[in-house]
Amino acid sequence: MNDTAEPLPPDELGDRVSEVFDLIGALYRRGLRKLEQGEQAEGVSVGVRSVLVLLRRYGAMTVPQMGRIMALTRQFVQRMVNDAVAGGWAEITPNPAHQRSSLIRITSEGETVIDTILAREHALNRQVGGDLTDAELRACTRVLKEMLRTFDHVDVD
Repeated sequence: MNDTAEPLPPDELGDRVSEVFDLIGALYRRGLRKLEQGEQAEGVSVGVRSVLVLLRRYGAMTVPQMGRIMALTRQFVQRMVNDAVAGGWAEITPNPAHQRSSLIRITSEGETVIDTILAREHALNRQVGGDLTDAELRACTRVLKEMLRTFDHVDVD
């Protein structure tokens, strides 16, 4: 194992990145299971939660815009939007910039439910151990962004 600050040679980099992907997969699956344990309280699926987070963070958006950000198909995002609308957490409004692609907005009920969900997630995330430092989390974020950038060209539709 190379414990220096030097960039890794390609073969070693490939092995280490594979290790990170394996960990991300396990973390994602376990995290979803844990989040879905609280689903009954809010009635919001993980997919709808993602839509509400985007709308809360960026304001009104179109389904194609959300799909690009989440790297998910428009069809899947549309189903999640439909569920959010049916729950009263989002609404569909005309888009002055594009007649065929409506804007999706979060409702006040949606803001309340996503606040509840995010507070629960924050409480869970506070329990992460390991005495992690800001520098370690910045490095982790940098690595994950580089890994994600590798797949920027992948079309999700």
